[in-house]
Amino acid sequence: MSQFRDKAADFEQAGAQILAISVDSFFSHQAFAKDLDVKYPLLSDFNREVIPNYAGFYETALGLIKGAGRRAIFVLDRGGVVRYKWVGPADDPGVLPNLNEVLEATRAIRA
Repeated sequence: MSQFRDKAADFEQAGAQILAISVDSFFSHQAFAKDLDVKYPLLSDFNREVIPNYAGFYETALGLIKGAGRRAIFVLDRGGVVRYKWVGPADDPGVLPNLNEVLEATRAIRA
């Protein structure tokens, strides 16, 4: 989240809107956004209706949390077509996407 926060201007220049979604509650997102100074929207899939259709869940995350949404990145064009997809490995929630690769995929849509 902080990586996207730090590169938010680059994504905005590329014409992108960053959205984040997790199974955490709206109230948790408010505190998280404040703590990390995140300005982009954090969406709650508290009822787990959206995430299963895109990335799925970890059975356990870091041996503690059951049912956490897997890390995933999707870049969509203005028509809603997925132009880039990255889903983290099912066995390691600590793996992060290559942010420069995501940014390049975003820029390629406008090219």
